[in-house]
Amino acid sequence: MADLDALRSRFARALDRARSPAPGGPDPAPYADNLLARWQEPQRHYHTLAHLTAVLDHVDVLADHADDADVVRLAAWFHDAVYQPDRSENEERSARLAERALPEAGVPAEKTAEVARLVRLTTTHAPAGDDRDGQVLCDADLAILASPPSAYAAYTAAVREEYHFVPSHAFREGRAAILRQLLDLPSLFHTPHGRREWEATARHNLTGELEMLSLPDTPGL
Repeated sequence: MADLDALRSRFARALDRARSPAPGGPDPAPYADNLLARWQEPQRHYHTLAHLTAVLDHVDVLADHADDADVVRLAAWFHDAVYQPDRSENEERSARLAERALPEAGVPAEKTAEVARLVRLTTTHAPAGDDRDGQVLCDADLAILASPPSAYAAYTAAVREEYHFVPSHAFREGRAAILRQLLDLPSLFHTPHGRREWEATARHNLTGELEMLSLPDTPGL
């Protein structure tokens, strides 16, 4: 179970620092609670509080590679705040939520715009070579790909559950196409830490999943 109080505190710290150089403003708690409620919606199986917590933890690991780690942390909070598995505009709707909520919460316009840009970037996970904040968020979001075998298996099962409405053959074809696109990238990760610590394991996991998807369907599934 996620520690909701700890998550509220993490949101409040990031929000307070992002308000600088003009600290103060509305109580962070209602904004945190709104986001926490979104991350606990019933249609979520992978994009849950566990994923949010993991992304925040990975941003902490990668914080030295960011230009503004607190802006990246706020982007992590918003990056899947709107999530409907059968919709294709989740990132855009999440970015628009950030553009509405953060100014009201006291975040300056420039930082609000950067949070929204970072959220939109998670559509492609393709930050520019000089986009340090984008590299950190994208690496943190994809770090699950470098999980140990049991955690990776749980991740793939949760993704399948979110797409339960897609027939098996269509899901396998779509998922395989995504895996091939990822494996064709020169590098899955963009920060030095990600490339050093996660790249090889992630490619091993993706290759193994792709091989599994190429096996014939099991009758009844």
